[in-house]
Amino acid sequence: MASAAEQLASNLSFSTFAKAEDLKKRLWFTLAALLVYRLGTHIPLPGLNPEAYAQAFRGQAGGILGLFNMFSGGAVERMAIFALGIMPYISASIIVQLMTSVVPALENLKKEGEQGRKIINQYTRYGTVLLGALQAYGIAVGLESGSGLVVDPGWFFRISTVITLLGGTMFLMWLGEQITSRGIGNGISLIIFAGIAAGLPSALAGTLELGRTGALSTSLILAVILIAMAVIAVIVFVERAQRRLLIQYPKRQVGNRMFQGDTSHLPLKLNTSGVIPAIFASSLLLLPATVAGFANTTALPSWATAIVAALGHGQPLYMLLYAALIAFFAFFYTAIVFNPKDTADNLKKHGGFIPGIRPGERTAEYIDFVLTRITVIGAIYLVFVCILPEILVSQTGIPLALGGTSLLIVVSVTLDTVAQIQGHLIAQQYEGLIKKSKLRGGKRGR
Repeated sequence: MASAAEQLASNLSFSTFAKAEDLKKRLWFTLAALLVYRLGTHIPLPGLNPEAYAQAFRGQAGGILGLFNMFSGGAVERMAIFALGIMPYISASIIVQLMTSVVPALENLKKEGEQGRKIINQYTRYGTVLLGALQAYGIAVGLESGSGLVVDPGWFFRISTVITLLGGTMFLMWLGEQITSRGIGNGISLIIFAGIAAGLPSALAGTLELGRTGALSTSLILAVILIAMAVIAVIVFVERAQRRLLIQYPKRQVGNRMFQGDTSHLPLKLNTSGVIPAIFASSLLLLPATVAGFANTTALPSWATAIVAALGHGQPLYMLLYAALIAFFAFFYTAIVFNPKDTADNLKKHGGFIPGIRPGERTAEYIDFVLTRITVIGAIYLVFVCILPEILVSQTGIPLALGGTSLLIVVSVTLDTVAQIQGHLIAQQYEGLIKKSKLRGGKRGR
């Protein structure tokens, strides 16, 4: 039987959206904030030679710089003030999450609720400043080492670069928090989404141009489009898929009244780790190619050159290691973000239990057993989504606009944002029903 929320969702219409003034304000605020972000990706860093940098970037586009450029919406390619993007904040968030599982003080803060969460968020901001400053200084030194990239090398350029790039990252972090609180969706995720989506029109136009000139056949382009649509359907299905564990609560007596025991569900996502395994795996595999690109390739030993060549896009060793790292990080990150023992303790504290399973340690073991099995499916799904574009590129030579990682981010953020919009519309409709019932009650009273 459908729940009340599902019944309300099925009755949503355009008139409901037209009446949702607060939702429209939130949507306009989100669009304005993303427009500010896109404008910032076109403001160049002062002191650079644009032509020399563009030529140098083209030689490194296949490495980790290309990955960061995709997440920053082309800001790295132009070395704009937002070139660092939001990646230092994401890295700091992941590091703090990992530390909460090994540092007792942080683990206790995590259990303190809202107040503890605020303190952890503050530590994340401090970590963002530290990582952003280090990365910005490394970029400044790397630019100075290039031939003719910097107009006037020296400490003034380094300090101004650190201040500019770090300021851009901190502004994006603040902008993301404003979108989350005053707009629609998760602000940080939407900023990454906007950066990836910004490159779609030019990539699509380039593919169609290859088809027009005959470099790619029309049937091949249509086949790739159909495969992309099928992969998107798989992502939507798996990202919404859950394994629900039945939770039962016993009967309870309040005063002289006996209340019937309730039942609920503990939802376990099929892909608990999200897109993090794909980001980690691709970053690690692209590091050797990036380092080799900055180094003098003639000075590298033959074994190092062979390793870099074997780790190139589309190579069997690259895809094998990519799949193995994705699977490893899927299990590793799931173990970090979900603790079966804490979940079992919370259920026991509130009187809940899984039918047929003893509360406490046995419940934790059962949840861990179920979580491990569904994580196997989630890891296989991540490997499939991320490896398939690599195979298509290596076999057909068609330049795909969306890789596995970016495709996961785009679809996941879209699903989350649509769900939040639907939630606002349901709340609007629910408030309207309450007002109508109050008016009817008032008329009857008269």
